[in-house]
Amino acid sequence: MERTKYRLILILLFVESLQINASYRSEIYSAYINNKMGQWKSVIDRMDAIQDKSDELLLELVNYQYGYIGYCIGFDKENEAKRYLGMAQKNLDILDRNKYSPSVINAYKSAFYGFRIGLNPITAPINGLKSIDCAKNAIKLDPQNWFGYVQHGNIQFYMPSTFGGSKKEALEFYLKARDLLEKEAGSLPENWNYMSLLIVIGQTYTYLKDYDSAQKTYNYILNLEPGFTYVRDDLYPKLLKKMEN
Repeated sequence: MERTKYRLILILLFVESLQINASYRSEIYSAYINNKMGQWKSVIDRMDAIQDKSDELLLELVNYQYGYIGYCIGFDKENEAKRYLGMAQKNLDILDRNKYSPSVINAYKSAFYGFRIGLNPITAPINGLKSIDCAKNAIKLDPQNWFGYVQHGNIQFYMPSTFGGSKKEALEFYLKARDLLEKEAGSLPENWNYMSLLIVIGQTYTYLKDYDSAQKTYNYILNLEPGFTYVRDDLYPKLLKKMEN
């Protein structure tokens, strides 16, 4: 009887954990779609305050921190970006020591080296090579790791062409990442990473002046999420102006 009760408690705790994780995912997705980064920050701060986080929850937190850091760098919030990058790096170090999902960890390492370049461009010669090595390791460890291909794409997109960067090659990596992610069962609903990847693909098409493909990508996004403010109110109108000219 006692053993049955103990098992029931474990099952209930597990179910409760899944519900909490689903709540975080939904909150982050809503924040992303509605451009409410204060809500995003609130989620990661609450998650960070949890004691004795599982490796799975810690990796989820790193993903949300990764998204927030990128936002901060993009909107010139350097101090905030540095603060959360330090927090995310500590979490990543824990996962690395635990040997949890090495391919994914290498992909985040690649991204974080890229963030350091964004925060301090003079570190590009050192951090750039480290970012490339980690991205290569991510794919070597798991050729199906879509996130690793995203990092390869980012490297090619932001690297100056004189050093081998190519937006055309970046697009190929992004499209590979999309193909892999879309094949993962149940991975797309309320997935901010998927929507972000679609946006990056649309933006890359725009840089390459393939406006028709960019429009198709944005239409696809808005078909999924008609109220996606960044695409609806910013990216799509700007694209239409380019197409008119």
